[in-house]
Amino acid sequence: MEEQLVHLLAETQSSAPGPRVHAERQLEQLYSNEAFPISLASVASHNSIPLNIRQSALLLLKTFVLSAWSPSFEEFKGQVLVSDSNKEQLRRILLDLATNGDNDSKVKSAASYVVSKIASSDFPDQWPSLLPTLLQSIPTSTDAQLHGALKVLGDLVEDGFNEEQFFTSARDLVKVVYDVAITESRKTTIRALAVSVFRSCFGILEMVMEDHKAAVKAFVDEALVAWLPFFVQIMEKQLPEPHKQAREDIEGSPHQQERRGLIALKLQIVKTLMKIRSVFPTLLSPQSPVLFTATWRELSSLQGPFNEMYIDDDQQGRLVDVDGLPYTLDFLVLEELDFMQSCLRAPPVRKELEAQLQTQNGADGASSGNWVTEVMKLAVAYAQIPAEEEGLWDIDVNIFLSEETSITANYTPRTACGDLVIKLGEWLKSLTVEGLLTYTRTIFSTAPSWKAKEAVLYVLNQLLNDFQDVEHTISPDIAQAFTEFINHALQQENSFLRARGYLVAGTLARTSGDALQESTASYMQQCIKAITADPSDVVKVSCIRVLQDYLHALPPLITQPMQLQITSAISNYFSEQDLSELPDSDDLMVTIVETLRDTILLDTRICIAPGSNALALLFTLASHGAKNFQLTMLVNETFQEITSTTAALGGDGYIQLCDKVLPSLTGAFDVGTLTEENALTNLAAELLAVLAEHGSEPLPRGFVAAVMPKLKRLLLSSSEAELLRPATEAIKHMLVHNHGQVFGWTDGETGKTGFEACLVIIDRLLGPSVDDHAAAEVGGLAAELVEKAGSDRLGPYLLQLLRGVAVRLSSAQHPPFIQSLILVFGRLCLVSARDVVDFLAQVQIEGGSGLQVVMSKWLESSVTFAGYDEIRQNVIALSKLYSLEDPRLAQTMVRGDLIVPTSDRIITRSRARKGAPRLPINPQSSPQSGLLVTPKLTSFSTDPDQYTIIPVPLKIIKVLIEELSSASGQSRAFDLAAAAELDDEENGSDDGDWEDVPSVLDLSSAATRQDLMAYGDGSGGNLAARQRDDETQAYLTEFFRDAAAKPSFAGVYGALSEEEKGKLNLLGQG
Repeated sequence: MEEQLVHLLAETQSSAPGPRVHAERQLEQLYSNEAFPISLASVASHNSIPLNIRQSALLLLKTFVLSAWSPSFEEFKGQVLVSDSNKEQLRRILLDLATNGDNDSKVKSAASYVVSKIASSDFPDQWPSLLPTLLQSIPTSTDAQLHGALKVLGDLVEDGFNEEQFFTSARDLVKVVYDVAITESRKTTIRALAVSVFRSCFGILEMVMEDHKAAVKAFVDEALVAWLPFFVQIMEKQLPEPHKQAREDIEGSPHQQERRGLIALKLQIVKTLMKIRSVFPTLLSPQSPVLFTATWRELSSLQGPFNEMYIDDDQQGRLVDVDGLPYTLDFLVLEELDFMQSCLRAPPVRKELEAQLQTQNGADGASSGNWVTEVMKLAVAYAQIPAEEEGLWDIDVNIFLSEETSITANYTPRTACGDLVIKLGEWLKSLTVEGLLTYTRTIFSTAPSWKAKEAVLYVLNQLLNDFQDVEHTISPDIAQAFTEFINHALQQENSFLRARGYLVAGTLARTSGDALQESTASYMQQCIKAITADPSDVVKVSCIRVLQDYLHALPPLITQPMQLQITSAISNYFSEQDLSELPDSDDLMVTIVETLRDTILLDTRICIAPGSNALALLFTLASHGAKNFQLTMLVNETFQEITSTTAALGGDGYIQLCDKVLPSLTGAFDVGTLTEENALTNLAAELLAVLAEHGSEPLPRGFVAAVMPKLKRLLLSSSEAELLRPATEAIKHMLVHNHGQVFGWTDGETGKTGFEACLVIIDRLLGPSVDDHAAAEVGGLAAELVEKAGSDRLGPYLLQLLRGVAVRLSSAQHPPFIQSLILVFGRLCLVSARDVVDFLAQVQIEGGSGLQVVMSKWLESSVTFAGYDEIRQNVIALSKLYSLEDPRLAQTMVRGDLIVPTSDRIITRSRARKGAPRLPINPQSSPQSGLLVTPKLTSFSTDPDQYTIIPVPLKIIKVLIEELSSASGQSRAFDLAAAAELDDEENGSDDGDWEDVPSVLDLSSAATRQDLMAYGDGSGGNLAARQRDDETQAYLTEFFRDAAAKPSFAGVYGALSEEEKGKLNLLGQG
């Protein structure tokens, strides 16, 4: 079988799809052959077989193990295909393969991974000898054998151990890897791998620390007594100097290998220290001054080699070996900069540094020579632009912008230096700025390199940006002193230094108050000019970006006259761009839109001013970036502000806006349809909905005729949720502002009126072919149509429409959609609650009462309603239903309160799933009490929650009490103080008996959905308080006082919970 497998494995790597797919199918068919896994292991063991085939055999074996070895694997396919005897043989072969010194490291790594997977299932019960074998073999192994053993051990710690297994062997394991790490005769890469295994142990320790704090702390204390001196020793060890000869002559030399190995070892030590600090910060704190000093010394000594390799040259960095261990100098510098930053937060380090400051400042009477300035020297050295980035930024300004705006995930020594200075600035604000100013003077007076000058200004930029975030300003004298260096930078030939000058000028303006207002206005003028005149794209985009800072820093009196200049400059820059490259320039597009937004919002009248192209430019940018979510959101928000402010001005402003906007929007519908660009059509619909929302009353003449044909076509043909929602909203807003124009419009193709078109659209959106998300706004449209048309105009269509809403409500699941449908009946209740009850009592939905279906959904969903107007309408509608005192409502039963289990037995989620009884779907009322019916437990459900069954009037009162609490600004679901008390109780209790608690959100939970909905609309959900709503609170206060005066309320009051009674009693006392 081995020959067959070698052939098939080779075929799976073929570029031709036919042979490759055929081979994969044949391999799957061999799964059931008992010899299959043994043969794969045999193929992987033969040195004569090509390396890629051996690796492929092990990868396939891993897949086979996961699917056919044990039911404990998530990927298990349902049948164990390996006998116990074959399992034993495979374990032995694979462990030997992983730890054999003769095998290639890639084969050993792949074999180690399979061993760790098997161990996660079989260790220790079916494979008790695994760990003892590894621990016994490691001390006497050769480096080649040891490499494989450590790989297996590392994989075992990360994936194979459970808590009990780890603690049983933890001391022996840590002792064995420690002995490897400190043995200087071992290869440094092997020692680095041993430290990596030690670091992996902290992942398990972190997970079990809450339950076993004392034991874990004692174990770590004991381990660190030995490890920390070793860590300090290695950190203080100097790296060998890099060879000066040609790179190709030194690759693979013993000297180079030793250097790389020591870098890898230092890196693993720093990573381990960072891990220890994150999990056990107090244990590392006493040693932090020594570690901080060692790190600072090494970073100081590595400046020269780093500069030669990465700043002046473009040697390859960010490299890792086959074991995943990084070994290049840039990685080491990055980790040490991060560790140095974290050490600055340690109290012992701060205490020592503060003492040095007092000594240094007392000795020379100034701060010019203190350690803060030395930190700046270090930061500037590593913050210089690497040669590789310099080349990339010259080619693609989008990459430059992503780095500049910190959007990129590429964390480099340059960004780490910015973070280091920011952290220092958070601690010593004034001293940090003064130290940076001192070193800036030194750099600009002595350094010939433009990179050093750019770096010191970059560090200043990062620091000032952080000051701006926390609204901290710098003194006018210091701000004025920095302008000298900005002026120098703006006159330099190098484009990156000029760009940095403009960027720093903007952040300096925002953090210096009014001190530099005159200079800032001058910089802004230069910036606008540079957008069109500077030869460098890097400078141009930097100027576009920094205009945002100038616009926020300067008063409108200065910036507003520059509106047309800015929009003209941006328009000229955009017209020069290659449109085919714009889809790949997201950061550039977003930056341009952000600056244009800030410019327009200085005075939105620019959008309707004669000769202004601001709005056209905004729409052009939107059309080219319609697939960029961030960009479309910016455009949408900007247009919302434009339309709202223009409409608020009154006069002909809104008409002029429509004249400019409607041709572009309706044209976008046509272009989007022709090019099948859904994103463009969706954006046009969103902007049209915004325009209609802020419409004048009446709408401008011809508004409906211009947009209704497009909207009708889209709403009757599309199934795209992102299109149907805003298109539905647009028609709803047109009905709100000018229903006469909508009803009076006639479709030229069908001859139907706008009124009939609305009915057809609503009928389609209520139908089963449109999902909940896409139809989310149909309820609002239906409610507006019913209100504006009235029963006389609707005639027989009214009952048909309401029945369609009720039927769709019965199956609706999406909370916003449910809310919109319920408010159709809610708004009708505001006019005539009796008619709504009469109608629902007559309707049959799937064999049940329409009153039962609608009221159940309504009252269960009320707590998830979003929007102040919508909540207020719902509250008033429910109060009117209650005030009817209709016996049909009293006989309609709905879910009441959650029944809390009284059993002492721990109820896990899985146990609840298996045994939770289900409430009847259509419960009947109890003629005796009329208030509370004990649920009849008729069947078992997948829903673990059980509820009481109560009549509608009682449920209405419960909902309104909750709304009263929310309207007063209290939490909608629970008191936060009680939650804090509960949290304290949980922290102090032994929760070891609880099991099967998921660590992810249960999206099937109504409470979770409620929270997510509330966070979506900014209210914060169950975990935060809703803002006060005095109007709703006043209405409910009056309602409860009137209701309490009626004799019938006594029975309802008696059925309330004690908490609910308490809330009403407080109301009575007020």
